[in-house]
Amino acid sequence: RDKRITADGIIIIKAQQSRSQVKNKQIALERLYEIIAQAIITPKKRKPTRPTKSSKEKRLDQKKKHGKLKAQRRQISDE
Repeated sequence: RDKRITADGIIIIKAQQSRSQVKNKQIALERLYEIIAQAIITPKKRKPTRPTKSSKEKRLDQKKKHGKLKAQRRQISDE
């Protein structure tokens, strides 16, 4: 998923930093090497983790506290 790669699989690298064609070709080749180096590296897979027992309890305590606060805001019925 790179905008520099065409549908045919051709990599387009544009270099216009220098007035010299040879220098621009060298810059373009360096960019190509960087792209290849990045493509070789595979990202680490994420190891799924679970929340700790204390974090679960803390979350539930906060929910209860918030629920009580909201219950206190309700109107008291006349019954």
